[in-house]
Amino acid sequence: MLIKDAMTVSPISCKPGDFLDSVARTMSEHDCGFIPVCESSKLVGVITDRDITCRAVAAGKNPATTPIRDVMTKTVYTIRQNEDVQAAIELMEAQQIRRLPVVDDDGKVVGILAPSDLAPTFASTNVADFLLAVSYWNRKTAVSHIHA
Repeated sequence: MLIKDAMTVSPISCKPGDFLDSVARTMSEHDCGFIPVCESSKLVGVITDRDITCRAVAAGKNPATTPIRDVMTKTVYTIRQNEDVQAAIELMEAQQIRRLPVVDDDGKVVGILAPSDLAPTFASTNVADFLLAVSYWNRKTAVSHIHA
């Protein structure tokens, strides 16, 4: 199966200069926690609900005056829409990511791929192994941080 047949199409995007409160409202309205950040049609990062919470709110930044560029995730892995879903699974596992922007041949974001989009392929894959592989939460590490 090709990625273009599994992805969520036409994702919402935002601009680096948009303010966090606006993006948080957009996430709430569209029930999502991951939005590509584009300048013109070029992907320059992604903003997640976790970025907003941990890098802005927890740091005392004002969401009404803080632009996305100050807290967005700038290292972004992408995959092309004409690749096989197995390539996406391997990339998500290797990089421990749960959302993957999908780009066309010009590099324009045309979709998002998430574990739920890959459900049809899981008949031949161990779901638990995949979910553990893309989860960056480590019980031992998390417990040691709590008790430290």
